[in-house]
Amino acid sequence: MRVEIIPCLKDNYSYLLIDDSNNTSCVIDPSEAFPIIEFLEKNKIKLSFILNTHHHYDHVGGNKKLKEMYGAKVVGYKDDKERIPEIDFTVKNNQIWKEKNFQAKIVHIPGHTSGHICFYFFNEKKIFSGDTLFSLGCGRIFEGTYAQMFNSLNFFKSLPHETNIYCGHEYTLKNSEFCLVHDSNNQNLKEKIRRIKDRLNRNLSTMPTTIKDEIECNIFLRSENLEKFSKLRDLKDNF
Repeated sequence: MRVEIIPCLKDNYSYLLIDDSNNTSCVIDPSEAFPIIEFLEKNKIKLSFILNTHHHYDHVGGNKKLKEMYGAKVVGYKDDKERIPEIDFTVKNNQIWKEKNFQAKIVHIPGHTSGHICFYFFNEKKIFSGDTLFSLGCGRIFEGTYAQMFNSLNFFKSLPHETNIYCGHEYTLKNSEFCLVHDSNNQNLKEKIRRIKDRLNRNLSTMPTTIKDEIECNIFLRSENLEKFSKLRDLKDNF
């Protein structure tokens, strides 16, 4: 499974998951349709599925147009079936979703929204975290609770350290500034910031990050308890 990073809108990422053996694909969180259509048409790839991590418009904005053009089926969380446009198939927590050569575990990770999920392609050790876990950050808490977000982030810490994480936005450099304020002696963080700046200077995405990097450098994953996490989340909201 090959992953193509598709920049969308101002700072969103959609991800095209391509099976080169049969030239079919899935798209994760199509913020808008045009950049995805452009890539598919240029490379003559068929789109079979649209996978949504949550219902926010900047993650589902391309659903309708992509479905119209390619007949792709939309997959989303069961409790968001009224909020995800054009949804065809609903999935639930801990379900294994398998279609064609694509196989992922569905994990419910509330906090940012009540129905947020991630798609964990465990055979490939790739996870698509939407707006729950960012590189060096985490999502704002809109519909959930601090405890839910803290527990959702702890799930990521349980994964193999080499797992690649693909996040919903390019927030990494700004997130790094907040981490450095609160973890100024972290040498792993300073090295990661150097790598981040190098990639951005070359007009490259900072995705993917890894579970190892985030455990070592992400101040939210390094929070030992709910109280510390909650204080940091409040501080980040006004950073």
